[in-house]
Amino acid sequence: MTIFTLEFDRYKLDLGSKTCIMGILNATPDSFSDGGRFNTFETAVQQGLKLAKDGAHILDIGGESSRPFAAPVSEQEELDRVIPVIEALSKQIHIPISIDTVKSAVAKKALEAGASIINDISAFEKDPAMADLAADMQVPVILMHMKGTPETMQVNPDYEDLMTEITTYLASRADVAIKKGIRKDRIILDPGIGFGKTVEHNLVLINHLEKITALGFPVLVGPSRKSFIQKILSEKQKTPVGPDHIRTEYGTLAAVAASIMKGAHIVRVHDVEKLTSLIRILDSIRNA
Repeated sequence: MTIFTLEFDRYKLDLGSKTCIMGILNATPDSFSDGGRFNTFETAVQQGLKLAKDGAHILDIGGESSRPFAAPVSEQEELDRVIPVIEALSKQIHIPISIDTVKSAVAKKALEAGASIINDISAFEKDPAMADLAADMQVPVILMHMKGTPETMQVNPDYEDLMTEITTYLASRADVAIKKGIRKDRIILDPGIGFGKTVEHNLVLINHLEKITALGFPVLVGPSRKSFIQKILSEKQKTPVGPDHIRTEYGTLAAVAASIMKGAHIVRVHDVEKLTSLIRILDSIRNA
């Protein structure tokens, strides 16, 4: 596996020698997996502290749900949800905070509040000013592939050549970032598990992840509690399996393990505590 060193602000992450865990903090009332659980200031800060304590290397905070069919929220509402939480957590934890947003104004306020990574699921397409902001602030960026928008992405997603289309798109967005002045060694690519993909698309994507890693950038994969896991397990069990079901947690462990063995440098998950032992063993096997 290619090893990357990500240096920014006061942080240094060695990506590849050991798997980097990104803990998810959804400060939203309508997230697909934990909506409403952490949408108050107190509960969000508590969860952020827990994720850091459990072993997260990055904390990813978002104030706008990107679940399928989710409607966008206003800039002010998103700011109200995330900025106080980032300000509080940045003073109490010693890991980098990522702001999960497609709005450059939100990202700017978040960086000023203590965040140091931009996670843009639209890969700068929703708000082109995001690329200029990242270049000016010299922060790492995560660029994701998504077919359509959260409101439309799961309406019959179709590809002529799944892997070629995704790799071509990610390479082109990374090129845009570099031309805007973002350093190549601060770009992370995310193939977008569950974002405009069927169950089969997601399985193929994980199984052929080496085609994404071959682009020469660190790769982030986020399969945690995604609907493809729930659908597979529901079919096998003949009963509904929701995002909080224990079977979904086991399915997430399997998907994360497969992603790591296929070359993922960063895994984005809800339950960090369950992942730490799994990842320690996987990294030991990969590095043997």
